[in-house]
Amino acid sequence: MAEWEQGEPEGTGPTARRIILGAQLRRLRERAGVARSEAAWSIRGSDSKMSRLEAGKVGFKERDVSDLLTMYGVTAADERELLLDMTRRSNEPGWWQPYGDVLPAWFEDYVGLEMSASRIQTYELLFVPGLLQTEDYARAVITSGHPDRATPDDERRLQVRMRRQQTLGRRDAPTFWAILDESVLHRPIGGPSALVAQVEHLLELAALPNVVIQVLPFTMSGYAAESSFSILRFAEPELPDLVYQEHLTAAAYLDKRSEVEAYSRVMDRVAVDALTPDETRQYLTKLAAER
Repeated sequence: MAEWEQGEPEGTGPTARRIILGAQLRRLRERAGVARSEAAWSIRGSDSKMSRLEAGKVGFKERDVSDLLTMYGVTAADERELLLDMTRRSNEPGWWQPYGDVLPAWFEDYVGLEMSASRIQTYELLFVPGLLQTEDYARAVITSGHPDRATPDDERRLQVRMRRQQTLGRRDAPTFWAILDESVLHRPIGGPSALVAQVEHLLELAALPNVVIQVLPFTMSGYAAESSFSILRFAEPELPDLVYQEHLTAAAYLDKRSEVEAYSRVMDRVAVDALTPDETRQYLTKLAAER
């Protein structure tokens, strides 16, 4: 049975499907001994376009995929239909696309990958991770500390953040492992009452079987990692592990094995230095009671 005949996880979205489809087309091309430039010519495109298609960075036209399959010698009707069906589904709009006017393009890519991940590890220095934020906390972050001045666009960004959190409650929800610098829990985002509610919310989420939360104490802070980052891992072999780092006006996606391994080692070190999940729950309980 061909690899693409295996069922895909429930949460697999169009972003991930594009990457998987691109990887499968690249393997078929290589198996057929077709040069990338030849394949590009057959679909009336350039070598750079073909490179972007095989990397899953752009959408596919069903006609182009059909022509490529013919060129690669894929003639069996069932195999062709499976790949053409994946092409159609890879072009379906993600639930976040109606919010494209208030989301940067580089973040739309992240949302698409986040919903397809099987494990997400994140280390945060400034804020509670978006998937774990309460609405009041998130509104304060989105409005830069002025929730009373939230604009309609701010509220739409908030809707996206709240919708993203549904990922953790899916039947095939990813494992979400968050390590928070202790300073995060002492930064009064949204005011004292919002912070208390956020700490209590973390306690509730920590009870979920797929959520792991650890706090990195002040005494260990700053030694292993100098910035926040996330590592996304996927069940599909075609999807490489990714490191995601967000900046003010852009984001970096790192997928080279050496880079991912370097960040994985840092994450392992931070996890060892942090309070255990049980110790973290005790810490959060005490913190909420003292405020």
